[in-house]
Amino acid sequence: MGTFQTLLDIVALLRAPGGCPWDREQTHSSLKRNLLEESYEVIEAIDSGNPAVLSEELGDLLVQVAFHADIAKEAGDFQLEDVLRKINSKLVRRHPHVFADGHAEDAREVERNWEKIKAEEREAKGERKSPVEGIPSGLPALAYAQLMQERVGKAGFEWDDISGVLDKIVEEVAEFKSASTSEEKVHELGDLLFSMVNLTRWAGAHAEDVLRQANQRFGRRYVKMEELAADGGLDFAAISLAQKEELWQQSKRLVG
Repeated sequence: MGTFQTLLDIVALLRAPGGCPWDREQTHSSLKRNLLEESYEVIEAIDSGNPAVLSEELGDLLVQVAFHADIAKEAGDFQLEDVLRKINSKLVRRHPHVFADGHAEDAREVERNWEKIKAEEREAKGERKSPVEGIPSGLPALAYAQLMQERVGKAGFEWDDISGVLDKIVEEVAEFKSASTSEEKVHELGDLLFSMVNLTRWAGAHAEDVLRQANQRFGRRYVKMEELAADGGLDFAAISLAQKEELWQQSKRLVG
């Protein structure tokens, strides 16, 4: 039971005539939601720091790969071997400092070489794309913004240092304050969020991760506030904002 081939065999049996009716009727499109959900569950498992949970969720993600490969095989589109051949070749080709006579002094140079090789591959295929093109439209907005900023940054459209990013945020806040209509405010909020994503990138973090962790912290603290209020015989909804702030500070000390 500990091999990838066993997983492929199980999926093939489930989708074979006489197998599972639900598995038989699945398509690439019908499984999109599952693939997305499993990916997010893997991310949540990583954040939890629990290796056992991560091991299980990675298995669920592998099931999605096996399902799509089996669907494609049945349709005569491609084999799993084609998937593996392409990714293995890509990894070798884009790591010349490991598999050939290339050179990379550090991780940043690896990233620059990777983008250069990708550009050469696109040019060889006649695909001369702008850095802002080809980003998956289904990405969450924060991840989309960060990837686009990373791409244009590698193309040379970048601040000299983080002070330029901070100044831009101050500028966007001022523009939001001066906006006179709801439409203008929404526009300026978008620019401010985009600039905040850039600040996150300059801090070496990922905006999606940063906000997800902030959401989790807020949830933990809010629940603890409610518990503290209940323990003190207080009606949480009825107490003043100053009392809520005091409970908030207590909850921060207790749950982080």
